[in-house]
Amino acid sequence: MRIVVVEPPPNVRFAMQRGRDQLVEPVRASARELVFETTVRVRDNRPDGLPNFLGETTQGPVFARFVYINSGVMAGDEASPWTRRVKVPLSGITWEVIEKARNGKVLEARFRGTARDGGPAAATVPLIGGWKVTARPA
Repeated sequence: MRIVVVEPPPNVRFAMQRGRDQLVEPVRASARELVFETTVRVRDNRPDGLPNFLGETTQGPVFARFVYINSGVMAGDEASPWTRRVKVPLSGITWEVIEKARNGKVLEARFRGTARDGGPAAATVPLIGGWKVTARPA
């Protein structure tokens, strides 16, 4: 699974949250985007038949799983004026989408990293185009 922070604000640290308090750095970073990657497991054990996502970076109740992308102090920058985190919702990922992601492909979500106030995005964010199946970079 890949999460891309598009146009993050300058000089703000971002990290994906693992468990309660561990942080995962981006695998690629530029002024235009930050890229996080994680592996999640999926089970077919929900009463509604939708995928149940499990793993070190999944958070929340079974019916509303998400991944946290932290920024500022919550990303380990104690000197930052920002203390924010984004919930990247895993809802919208269907079994059909998961099947398309097999064989070397990856599920990818993108969101705008800068909030209206110029700081880092916070809370549950809208995804740009939803979850998509993309190729892994070489």
